[in-house]
Amino acid sequence: MEFRAIAAGFLLVLSTAAGGEAATVSFTVRNSAANTAGGRRFDTILGRDYIRNVLEEATSLVWSLFHQTSAADRKAVDAIELVVVDGRFPGGCRASPSQAGRIELNAQYIGNYAGDIRAEVTGMLYRETARVWQWDGEGRANPSLVHGIADWVRLRAEYAPERWVKPGEGSRWDERYRGVTAHFLDYLETRRTGFVAELNKSLKKATTGEQIFRSITGESVQTLWLEYKAAYAGA
Repeated sequence: MEFRAIAAGFLLVLSTAAGGEAATVSFTVRNSAANTAGGRRFDTILGRDYIRNVLEEATSLVWSLFHQTSAADRKAVDAIELVVVDGRFPGGCRASPSQAGRIELNAQYIGNYAGDIRAEVTGMLYRETARVWQWDGEGRANPSLVHGIADWVRLRAEYAPERWVKPGEGSRWDERYRGVTAHFLDYLETRRTGFVAELNKSLKKATTGEQIFRSITGESVQTLWLEYKAAYAGA
């Protein structure tokens, strides 16, 4: 099979909405599955320029939501690359587990997705851009908490998919999928503006993360979950 890759990139100076210091980040988009049905759909419906703009806007939003106003607050990432790949992993999109700043988009997922592919990919990219920049307790944090924070960014970007649960639904605060944790975190954010930013900052150090809820709010995560459920009882 003929291999064809298309790439586009640029350097952009970004600064946070809070007026923090500027930082130069490069954004690159590469389609390494251009000869597949999903790769062709990517080029036709999405395109490099659109995706590049999404990565830029997502990074700005993440820095703002996480209150990352200086380089010291953020991971040392100076480049984000989006690569369309031919189905090497389950799901639609992921931040590479081995290469900082690399996001992989599954061409098979793009080719098979029956809904609004532009909205779906945009939402996934907001989520995975958050994964690039967020802290994870030096690898020790509860994975559901880490992924829940990334889902919360997607929620705040207003790209939550219809398949997610509604606010107040779910049986555990750390249900990893369907937006349960994202909605729980959003409830806590409405109670205490900047809560998620504090939570993410605390994950810069080695920790499982659950004890941070008490240190920020004075209440255990289990108590906060019960309060959240009660707030939506009968809704």
